[in-house]
Amino acid sequence: MNRFYEQRKKLRDLINGPGLMLPGAFNAITAKLVERAGFKGIYISGAGLANGQGFPDIGLLSLSEVITLSKYIVDAVTIPCIADADTGFGEVINVTRAVKEFEKIGVAGIHIEDQMLPKRCGHLEGKELISTEAMCEKIKAALLARQDKNFLIIARTDARGVEGFHKALERARAYVSTGADAIFIEALESKDEFKKFAMEVKVPLLANMTEFGKSELLSFDELTSLGYKMVIYPMTAFRVMMQATEETYKELFKKGTQKDFINKMQTRKELYEVLEYDQYAELDKKVAGYKKDL
Repeated sequence: MNRFYEQRKKLRDLINGPGLMLPGAFNAITAKLVERAGFKGIYISGAGLANGQGFPDIGLLSLSEVITLSKYIVDAVTIPCIADADTGFGEVINVTRAVKEFEKIGVAGIHIEDQMLPKRCGHLEGKELISTEAMCEKIKAALLARQDKNFLIIARTDARGVEGFHKALERARAYVSTGADAIFIEALESKDEFKKFAMEVKVPLLANMTEFGKSELLSFDELTSLGYKMVIYPMTAFRVMMQATEETYKELFKKGTQKDFINKMQTRKELYEVLEYDQYAELDKKVAGYKKDL
């Protein structure tokens, strides 16, 4: 059976059961580390992909670029990946193509948001929203476009920071009525808001535990006890990496040697283990032996 079908089914089982943590990955090697750490799923962070190419998270990457970068991640692991599809890369017809492209490369699900372009990070001020009706049309298009019924269509609403909590709740209910498989409520501001929202919306819910944002940083256990089934950590590793990398470059420039960093480094052996270097070498030997026999 197709491995992507199995991954999507596994994702459905997890969000209908105990729930799962989804650390953000922004390239294939970080995705491998997520899987090696024992997590059961990965979040392909739109901010991570954009920031990794030197762009702010305002929708500057094209669908083709995001698909190319996401495919490296999906191909590197055996666990399901949920991808950030921003606004669906345009209007209804663009959403249709986006769903088909993400499904084709093996992504297990996507979320689409109700912001207008140019979009902004969900925890910043100055966002603008499309109408509830326009977003429902995008959800319908996504549902019609998917080929695998297990491909997860998550509707994200950014309404909390624009129209207030109750309007966000109204939008979420409309998106559920339209057929969204799950709801991603962005930028709630307290544990009490997370609790109230979960009491009113009875589909699997996704919570975003991004740092330095609007939301109180709650633990996975706290969120699952409130009813949330997916918790993403989009930029946690990225921010730690950037801080460490910046400090390393500054110290290297200042001292002219990397000797002081050796005990902080992943060793060559450890890196090769993550990359499965020996498997490539073994394959090369087999091919060389095969050619010799010919």
